[in-house]
Amino acid sequence: MPTAIIADDERLMRDQLRMRLGQVWPELEIIGEAKNGDEAIELVDQLKPDFTFLDIRMPGKTGMEAATVIGNKSHIVFVTAYDAYAVEAFERGAVDYVLKPPEQERLQITVDRLKTRMSKPGAAADVNASVTAMLSQLAEKITAPKPTYLQWIQASIGQDLRMIPVEEILFFRSDEKYTCVQTERYEALIRKPVRDLAEELDPALFWQIHRATLVNVNAIEGVTRDIRGRHLVMIKGKPDKLEVSRSFLHLFKQM
Repeated sequence: MPTAIIADDERLMRDQLRMRLGQVWPELEIIGEAKNGDEAIELVDQLKPDFTFLDIRMPGKTGMEAATVIGNKSHIVFVTAYDAYAVEAFERGAVDYVLKPPEQERLQITVDRLKTRMSKPGAAADVNASVTAMLSQLAEKITAPKPTYLQWIQASIGQDLRMIPVEEILFFRSDEKYTCVQTERYEALIRKPVRDLAEELDPALFWQIHRATLVNVNAIEGVTRDIRGRHLVMIKGKPDKLEVSRSFLHLFKQM
């Protein structure tokens, strides 16, 4: 019967991981629990578990430091809330890396990898190959430079020029010549078309719902239909209703 220990300074997290492991791998026997890296090292020496589930951030010795001492005495799986540690985790020889709170589906993948490693003498290379692929993806995600989006819009209000923080803008709506910038307090005009703004604004904050319209997702109150069957976005605190083109309706399927 395979054995494991769990090391985490939070009792609730240890209990949750024990429960999740019991669901996806009933045969696995949890033979010990540790509250920090030093206790984990002691338990590995005393109990010689097949696997050690290590939290990365713990008092005393961290999970990373404990993994260095444990070495190849036990196969290590890091369980942590911080995916920024992924690259270092695999450099320390981890079999896998699971984010808190451990989801059953993701933990099942980890268990399958651990079973593969146990069942075949040469399986470690295959497991390491899949882990290396995952590491490469995580490394790209962690190290890739984040895109720079517009933070301010320079717009005209009469004879005045305003610098408007993008988070204050409810929506942009273009006509043939200008683009209207609508905030809660006023309306301004710019010459930049929506197609250019769509490339320069954070797509998580502004959704393009029409070839001529961008809307701040935080300003959306809901979606309705008119008597012609058109989908219209309602804006919080405003009478405006913005038409949604058919090609952008997928954005609202979850609403």
